[in-house]
Amino acid sequence: MTAIIHRANERGHANHGWLNAKHSFSFGHWYNPDKIHFGALRVLNDDEVAPAMGFGKHPHDNMEIITLVQTGALEHKDSMGNGSIMKPNDVQVMSAGTGVFHSEVNPLKDEGVTLFQIWVIPDKFNVQPRYEQKTFDPALRKNQWQQIIKPDTQHHGDALFIHQQAWFSLADVDSGKNLNYQSQLNGNGAYVFIIDGDVTVNGEKLARRDAIGITNYNSFDITAHSDSRILVMDVPMLTLN
Repeated sequence: MTAIIHRANERGHANHGWLNAKHSFSFGHWYNPDKIHFGALRVLNDDEVAPAMGFGKHPHDNMEIITLVQTGALEHKDSMGNGSIMKPNDVQVMSAGTGVFHSEVNPLKDEGVTLFQIWVIPDKFNVQPRYEQKTFDPALRKNQWQQIIKPDTQHHGDALFIHQQAWFSLADVDSGKNLNYQSQLNGNGAYVFIIDGDVTVNGEKLARRDAIGITNYNSFDITAHSDSRILVMDVPMLTLN
């Protein structure tokens, strides 16, 4: 088992006034040659968008884009004709494929929205663009893993699919509890992101917004030292040219 630690205070930071963003991997004007990606995981942005502000219409292609709202609300519109408002416990997937335009705006006039936007490099290119959104019951992740993302080759379970051999799982772990994570696919790595709380993973103490990337493993244990929320992104360990 090998591991790399990414501390919260080592992330890139861009404050545009209307958008306060933290970047786990190189993005926009922030570039760190040691933090380009973790396997197929290319972007993990921790965004706060001011009231009534947002990302205007812009294009994407050949990327699997996953959005998780943490607080507030986010309005999505795209060139496929989809429109929705996301709230906490909602998960959104957009397979950009051959190309899609979308906008993401905070519809609230008096409250900011916080969200994670995650990009995964697909294993199929130039697919028909698609969009899907689902609300997940938080009770089903209490001291257990709730799978929210799975590969498109798996047609069972409640998770949304993406075009990659990747699995995302959330857990809300009570202080003092232990949780074991099992590898989903031989050769995949696990990027463990601590949304909230204080935990020990593989002997390493991690706090809010810290992360650990684990490779060459079958399973690992997580111990929560306070009430914690954890996101595991289980992805193929691609190399980028």
